[in-house]
Amino acid sequence: MKNLLVAQSGGPTAAINATVAGVVTAAMASAKVDGIWGAVNGIKGVLEERFVDLRKQIANTQDLDVLCQTPAAALGSCRFKLKNIQEDDSQFKEIIRIFRKHEISYFIYAGGNDSMDTVDKLSAYCKEQGITDIKVMGAPKTIDNDLVGTDHCPGFGSAAKYIGTTFAELERDCHVYDTKAVTIVEVMGRNAGWLTAASALARNNGGSGPNLIYLCEPAFSIEGFLKDVKKELKEHDSVLVAISEGIKDAAGSYISEQVQSGAVDTFGHSYIAGSARVLEDVVRKEIGCKVRSIELNLMQRCASHIASAVDIQESRMLGMTACQMALEGESGLMAAVERVSNDPYEVRFVGIPVSQVSNQEKKVPRDFINEEGNDVTDKMMAYLNPLIQGEAPVIYENGIPKHVSLY
Repeated sequence: MKNLLVAQSGGPTAAINATVAGVVTAAMASAKVDGIWGAVNGIKGVLEERFVDLRKQIANTQDLDVLCQTPAAALGSCRFKLKNIQEDDSQFKEIIRIFRKHEISYFIYAGGNDSMDTVDKLSAYCKEQGITDIKVMGAPKTIDNDLVGTDHCPGFGSAAKYIGTTFAELERDCHVYDTKAVTIVEVMGRNAGWLTAASALARNNGGSGPNLIYLCEPAFSIEGFLKDVKKELKEHDSVLVAISEGIKDAAGSYISEQVQSGAVDTFGHSYIAGSARVLEDVVRKEIGCKVRSIELNLMQRCASHIASAVDIQESRMLGMTACQMALEGESGLMAAVERVSNDPYEVRFVGIPVSQVSNQEKKVPRDFINEEGNDVTDKMMAYLNPLIQGEAPVIYENGIPKHVSLY
């Protein structure tokens, strides 16, 4: 028998389950696949042999449609770092033993930077050991949009649509009073400001959107920030500010470190939320006007009710692409999006060596950011706009969208 195993890892998105739906769709259509399994909680679940039979969980096309509109990771996720092969290959030996035991010939891992590190290590181990009957493929995922080698990442378009919509609504709310006020909204983004840039989409239908936008790529100056806010307050009663959670000063220190403990996750990433609270205190102290901070937090990655149709369709296609490439004998690749044109919007789906992706970050180009470092340019808008088009159809039950869990 030749079975396929799919798993999810890292921070969930509104589109990662559409990628799994794509994998399952391609696998079900192939005579090369017998069983279709899902690993619960990513590579951690693989090591613990916690598998579910997806042929039983997904019985028809409606099940696939509901899976596509389900937010987060329907198979569960993890943040689990495999050991360095040169130092200890025991985990890799165990994974191969488990694959052999369950007759798994194809493994598709959907995730972001850290997940692609897992795909890279596991595929490299198979190559070094001369294991040719197990194919390991990556499918991209991350709302941060920071994976290199792909024009954009599944999940980003839907998160961008949510952020643009939320800022458009906030901008309306902020202007109902004539008193001076500043609202600072913190958007996810550790070292790449793509999501914060999406706040500019609030201007698409004539609204003013955020007055100021600070991405994490340029060095952030609190003095410059205060100067910008004071200037905007002279011209407007209400000032709406978008900031990346990962804004850093010229020395490279996160602004949020003033309120954080310095704790890190299993991959060594600092917990960095809190920049907006720091700046709220600064504005209150230095300017003295009414000020509030808002942290969008998890809502920006789980708002499937406002998902981009383009994002869901492309996420599903990337799952199908990763699966098809594995069935054709490819291994050690990540399915990726290559943009052909902006207008009309056209893309193609390709595979790139995952070794070119893992442990790297795609940051916002400097010419996508204005010279002052407090807004984005037309190039950014041309990049963003195609990714948020269309509204994915939503199946409702008892008044709210229907979701599914696969385990």
